Amino acid sequence: MKVVILAGGLGTRLSEETDLRPKPMVEIGGKPVLWHIINIYAHYGFNEFVICLGYKGYIVKEYFANYFLHQSDVTIDLSNNQMQIHNTAAENWKITLVDTGKDTMTGGRIKRIKEYVNNERFFLTYGDGVGNVELDKLLAFHLKNKKMCTVTSVQPTGRFGVLNINDDERVESFFEKRQEDVGWINAGFFVCEPGIFDYIKNDQTIWERDPLENLATKGELMAFKHKGFWRPMDTLKDKSDLNELWNNGEASWKIWK
Repeated sequence: MKVVILAGGLGTRLSEETDLRPKPMVEIGGKPVLWHIINIYAHYGFNEFVICLGYKGYIVKEYFANYFLHQSDVTIDLSNNQMQIHNTAAENWKITLVDTGKDTMTGGRIKRIKEYVNNERFFLTYGDGVGNVELDKLLAFHLKNKKMCTVTSVQPTGRFGVLNINDDERVESFFEKRQEDVGWINAGFFVCEPGIFDYIKNDQTIWERDPLENLATKGELMAFKHKGFWRPMDTLKDKSDLNELWNNGEASWKIWK
């Protein structure tokens, strides 16, 4: 099965970083978050990737085109223009990089890579979220239910205290919202049948709106509940938190060796 990764958005909430590079190339522990996501799937034996590029997509192309340089020590002799590679690192990955348009919406990006998945079932996820999702169990869940699409759902940590306020504007109680009090949300890590392309009209289609809403209405969308670690990298604080976890050896999404 191929893994489709959406990596073309602007990442406006992380503009301090994304002015210079696309969000999937923002680093955690010195490696792009996209690298982390690829490793999660590769750990389960899924090594073929289709990456949907858009904003500053050439940076992603350059990274993978020169991957062996990024991963190796190099001696460069400028007198004769020769280069010697030391400790070359190779990965068992096949990566297709597709320019899906700078202004294309998420659904449109998926539609544009239709030819690369060969009318077969495929994984789909975002290029900015990491987690220790058990992909083998996700796939088994999808196959068991025989629906068009399965989305991984999570309950995010409640970030805000809840106030109960009476008619006189007096706070009657205050409590921190528990994780179980928060609804289930879309965490990406989809499994899709090729029929989902029929639900996407054009470049301006937003995957999270009409396609998923229509799939749900028709009973063709299942939710795989993930109760482990998951975190998106939407803000500088998210980036800082993820780097802190990585540096402290507490990166729960690092399931590979």
